Amino acid sequence: MTVPSFQGLRVLVLESRRARELASIVTSYGGQPLVAPSMREVPLESNVVAVAFAEALVRGEFDVVLLLTGVGTRALVDVVERVLGTSQPFLDALRRTKVVARGPKPLAVLRELQVPVWLTAPEPNTWRELLGALDAKADELSLQGLRVAVQEYGVPNPDLLSALEARGARVTRVPVYQWMLPDDLAPLRAAVRAVTQGDLDVALFTTATQVVHLLQVADSMGLRDAVLDGLRRLVIASIVRTPSEELRQQGIDVDMEPTHPKMGYLVREAAERAAELVKRKQVSGR
Repeated sequence: MTVPSFQGLRVLVLESRRARELASIVTSYGGQPLVAPSMREVPLESNVVAVAFAEALVRGEFDVVLLLTGVGTRALVDVVERVLGTSQPFLDALRRTKVVARGPKPLAVLRELQVPVWLTAPEPNTWRELLGALDAKADELSLQGLRVAVQEYGVPNPDLLSALEARGARVTRVPVYQWMLPDDLAPLRAAVRAVTQGDLDVALFTTATQVVHLLQVADSMGLRDAVLDGLRRLVIASIVRTPSEELRQQGIDVDMEPTHPKMGYLVREAAERAAELVKRKQVSGR
């Protein structure tokens, strides 16, 4: 059985929290990773909205709570604990409410907290699957007139919010943390230069924010157009639909998505296909 191999190809890794792990996997498959952490999670300086949501939930003022990330779910509980002195009334209120988890990470946190989950979105766990799962439950619970809280992560998702409102929900945003550029921009600047100079063969994207931040730094260097041109020459591997959509909005074709939206699958399947895809791009000139 052939072992997947990047065959020495140079691979851009923009992951932050799991950068070392992802780089190690790339190396194990014969790739040369260029690691450029592209974002950091920053708790909102003022958690007034999150605390107000928790207090309203305890008063029974919400019907459905959508939890979109594991980190955000845990951060929300931590904020409540820190500001109110205890999270127990909040957790008890969650247990009385229909809780929807976008994917396995918030689900794992909720299980740890012993909070029952009414509904979970299927893979690849994007907001579209979340809406589809809610629509499939419409006979059991229509969103019309319901008070729905959405725990946000990184940046707001206006498409999700609009879709919920279109179904009649009264939506409350609950921002818990946001994505910002890393404190040290040197690795990202180096990545921008590597992309523009043709020093890379493959780029791995695991979030849409990685795309946004790479281009933001390129903008600051006066190299946005050059980076876009450079990315079009690379093999672009995207873990799931959300970063793929952001890439396509920027005019960048996505060459592959893994069969499952997991980092291990992304790197292994990229290693299996990258050499062939690089040759194909060289022949086509794109």
